[in-house]
Amino acid sequence: QVQLVESGGGLVQAGGSLRLSCAASGGIFKPYAMGWFRQAPGKEREFVAALRWSTVGTTYYADSVKGRFTISRDNAKNTVYLQMNSLKPEDTAVYYCARSLRAVSVLESMYDYWGQGTQVTVSS
Repeated sequence: QVQLVESGGGLVQAGGSLRLSCAASGGIFKPYAMGWFRQAPGKEREFVAALRWSTVGTTYYADSVKGRFTISRDNAKNTVYLQMNSLKPEDTAVYYCARSLRAVSVLESMYDYWGQGTQVTVSS
């Protein structure tokens, strides 16, 4: 059974930075892609970023974070990262990482394993 554990969330002022980590353990990992999603209070979970695990440079971003967030991975550590710069109050949410065996996708349904989430709060 694959487990995904996020870390790195916290409270930061607008304009600041955070780096989230998502470490995989257990089972057979071997994702086709890894993604980050987020859910703000009272809103539906939304896509943030994704990358293809085996191919460097194949990354996708939501328009709302493009140019500010960077997704990356360390294959040897089975870890995916989300570097978040120039944070805004509207980035406040619980951030989740997820694994896909099928595609790099913005759709939640394409991801089979999810972490428990890490809270990011950006103050104005």
